[in-house]
Amino acid sequence: MPLPTDEKKKIIDEFAVKKGDTGSPEVQVALLTFKVDKLVDHLKGNPKDDHSRRGLLGMVSKRRRLLNYLQKKAPTRYKTITKKLKLAK
Repeated sequence: MPLPTDEKKKIIDEFAVKKGDTGSPEVQVALLTFKVDKLVDHLKGNPKDDHSRRGLLGMVSKRRRLLNYLQKKAPTRYKTITKKLKLAK
């Protein structure tokens, strides 16, 4: 389930570290978070959709790896993104 272009641009603009930034960990985590949220809503209505569930697990794993990387390399950026996306424990 791809994000609509306008939503994606809005997310990129909000979480970009600098102008024209699309590949920073913050942007990637934000995009994955919004995709995960959409997929969770889909799975609530379609609990037997195992293919989408597998995709969801892959996205969550990728997001976790990106967050672990960010936590090691830049703890302040990690804290900022987790608070902004409400991912803190």
